Amino acid sequence: MVRLVGLAPMVDINTRMLVLGSFPSVASLRAQQYYGHPQNQFWKILGSLWSQDLMACSYAERIASARVHGLGIWDVYAACERVGSLDTAIRAGELNDFAGLRQRCPQLQAIAHNGGESFKHARHTAVLGLPVHKLPSTSPANASWSFERKLQAWRNAFEAAGVAAPNA
Repeated sequence: MVRLVGLAPMVDINTRMLVLGSFPSVASLRAQQYYGHPQNQFWKILGSLWSQDLMACSYAERIASARVHGLGIWDVYAACERVGSLDTAIRAGELNDFAGLRQRCPQLQAIAHNGGESFKHARHTAVLGLPVHKLPSTSPANASWSFERKLQAWRNAFEAAGVAAPNA
């Protein structure tokens, strides 16, 4: 089985909240973009929270918007073996090094795990001493939650972390 390597973290000194997915989908790895699968609702949810049409924006514009809002994006796994895109297919996952996050992101106030596979590793992010949120997955595989229900759960976590509006 081929060993896959994830994407670099999208964080900076202004990151107040970090959203951690599990590992990029095949489409995301191919595009070298977080949440690059067209059916993933991540960017649609952020656009709704921030009153922006992020779906009409380029990837660079989406990342810039996330940074303006104090949002960082990364995954729990740095590398893994996987056939397809489902989290249940992840094998031999290697966790990212979260220890240096406080230095890289001195304003970090919260961690949000995007989905159950990511949240399985909440104990590794909880050692940072920050609030840790479990969010419903934005993946198209999570069809049991409506968009509106996902949006409300994300809104609650983002408001608690102060990233629901620019410079909140």
